[in-house]
Amino acid sequence: MSPEPDAELPDEAATTARGATSGPRMPGELPDALYAELIAFRRDLHMHPELGNQEFRTTAAVKARLERAGLEPHVLPGGTGLVCDIGTWDGVRPFLALRADIDALPIPDTKTVSYRSTVPRRAHACGHDVHTTVVLGAGIVLAGLAREGRLPHPVRLIFQPAEEVLPGGAPDTIEAGVLEGVGRMLAVHCDPRVDVGRVGLRTGPITSACDRLEVSLDGAGGHTARPHLTTDLVTAAAKVATEVPALLSRRVDTRSGLAVTWGRLETGHACNVIPQHAELSGTVRCLDLPSWRVAPDLVHAAIDEIATLCGAKSEINYIRGVPPVVNEAAATELLVDAMVVRRGAPAVEDTEQSLGGEDFSWYLEHVPGAMARLGVRQVGDPVRRDLHRGDFDVDEEAIRVGVELFTAAALLDGHRA
Repeated sequence: MSPEPDAELPDEAATTARGATSGPRMPGELPDALYAELIAFRRDLHMHPELGNQEFRTTAAVKARLERAGLEPHVLPGGTGLVCDIGTWDGVRPFLALRADIDALPIPDTKTVSYRSTVPRRAHACGHDVHTTVVLGAGIVLAGLAREGRLPHPVRLIFQPAEEVLPGGAPDTIEAGVLEGVGRMLAVHCDPRVDVGRVGLRTGPITSACDRLEVSLDGAGGHTARPHLTTDLVTAAAKVATEVPALLSRRVDTRSGLAVTWGRLETGHACNVIPQHAELSGTVRCLDLPSWRVAPDLVHAAIDEIATLCGAKSEINYIRGVPPVVNEAAATELLVDAMVVRRGAPAVEDTEQSLGGEDFSWYLEHVPGAMARLGVRQVGDPVRRDLHRGDFDVDEEAIRVGVELFTAAALLDGHRA
């Protein structure tokens, strides 16, 4: 991990950090003093995680630092999250938007580190504290370039709340008008499978769609000695759980990856009583947009068919989550070129499509853009780590990498516009 700076470091304090260089810097490189400050900022966020739409402290901290950089951030209508412009839209040169998600997860932090979460059962276990810090750092650097007249393109910073809450905070953020004047949008997501200093990229879908499904089944219960006089809800629930996924696999192109996976099935209270009520809940995931758009109708029909065959009454609550993040070719190429400029061609690797969901996808329904997988694994670490775990942590050199990726992208995008 990176050297641990004092949490009270002043803005311009110097530090010796791994990856630092001396001598003249390329435009948009991250100065060592700012890097140290950003590490401290990230650790402060990590110690004070906030759930979706409750990110008041996080919002205030980001707002204060942007204002110190001479910018004018605006809090979103819901009271959490911000939007901040560097430069202005003249109707000709659109904004390049950089998006960060700022919320945490409702799980305990199990790490033994000085910056462990101080909030019970709350943790930044998905890297949103890193995403926030990266966009903040990029904004500070780009603001400096703008003051020097070296920013060829206006940039909009978007700090979005509630990414972890279906259908995500993106729809409300879009409703607030943050996409007005935006021509392209970029984001990163921490990936513990990728070494720090590298990013994973692909054109096309990079995440899957993810919806939530809740099913209630009802019928006449009774004695297990006389199941023929009842609606056998245990059997009905079991059939829904096993046969609905099988039916769906025959009703869409198998390449779409449409899959129902159950996480909860509850029914009954006694071994000799057939219950009158059963509940199932799970997720619906899909790899492509066309199948995701028709998924609710297909799922409803499959559940109703099985329930009817069993004589059960079904009630279905299909909760739309997020579509897949589909990386546009030009935006993906921009991120590749930016990473090559900063770190060289070996720093870019191909990545596979994930079955995880990400509400960045909602923005890409309106504007072209791309998301990169930001490597956060310490080089040489043999342990296989994952997101959404209480022991999740990052090699903080990823902050430097993310900031310089975004600043290089802003400079390159400006010259291409």
